Amino acid sequence: MPNIKSQKKRVITNQKANEINTAKRSKVRSAIKKYEAAIEAKDIATAEKLLVETISIIDIARHDGIYKDNTASRKISRLTKMLNKAKAE
Repeated sequence: MPNIKSQKKRVITNQKANEINTAKRSKVRSAIKKYEAAIEAKDIATAEKLLVETISIIDIARHDGIYKDNTASRKISRLTKMLNKAKAE
């Protein structure tokens, strides 16, 4: 534990930021799992709605610095690909 007042504050601030970032990352993962479950169930209508919501959540996480641009784009691309494949079947 630091002795300097500013460093004590920095430790607390970092812990709060870590909790917030972990929650946002968890929200993205949960949205992706829900979307994948809809794809598995062959529920295309629900999957289309969930895709829009999931992309929005991923974009917010990208904007907040949780994911880098390429990582977010890759996730979105894979989700879109899954829906297109499900529609083709």
